[in-house]
Amino acid sequence: MIKKFWLLVVFLVCGCNTVHIPETFAYKEIKTEKFTLASWQKITNSAAPVKIYIEGDGASFNGVGRPTSDPTPKGKLLREIAFGDNSPNVVYLARPCQFVADNQCEQKYWTTARFSAEVIASEREAVLDIAQENDVILIGFSGGAQVAGLVAVTAPELHVKKMITVAGNLDHKAWTEYHNVPALSDSLNLADYKENYLALPQEHFVGNNDTIIPPKLVEDFVGSDNVREVPSADHSKGWERIYPLVQLER
Repeated sequence: MIKKFWLLVVFLVCGCNTVHIPETFAYKEIKTEKFTLASWQKITNSAAPVKIYIEGDGASFNGVGRPTSDPTPKGKLLREIAFGDNSPNVVYLARPCQFVADNQCEQKYWTTARFSAEVIASEREAVLDIAQENDVILIGFSGGAQVAGLVAVTAPELHVKKMITVAGNLDHKAWTEYHNVPALSDSLNLADYKENYLALPQEHFVGNNDTIIPPKLVEDFVGSDNVREVPSADHSKGWERIYPLVQLER
């Protein structure tokens, strides 16, 4: 069981970290009460909806199953979608301790407490700071889907136009039980806010070859009506066909 757990948590540590960032995107660190969060922002129309892409769990563990000292993601999927999005207002938002040095960083915040109250509070603070009074479309990849959902259901003042997930971990308790691995004991869980979450407009992309977040876990949580299965996609590869579908959302 322990070996299987480590295989699950290192799935994002491979691959190249280099992604082309268009000149239209400006790097901005967002200082919240707890964490400083990295973001790249393109805001060109103050009246248009804001699309906020929330990163996954990143490089939480190394190749031998030990917690890393830096959870910055090496996978490129979400950044490629975000930086290719021609919508007027697009923001790529990292998770705590990704891309930045922050004295608040402790390993628990990218392991058992990756969805803790303080993590969600910081992400919520950042999203509200970015969105202001505008409508917002939240796009979450992997564990970023859990973060996006928890932000949406705990911020009633946020004007959520739509939720979009890609290989989203929407119920981490069901996920750890499915894989028979240790629970994320210090984390909030979107399942506890399920009724409020399901009331939001949403769409979910799942990979039919994804063994990390199998389609069944997403369908069990939201039903099948808003779930679109992507042929040949696993957890980190094979998603190119959805890039324009997400990028065209307005």
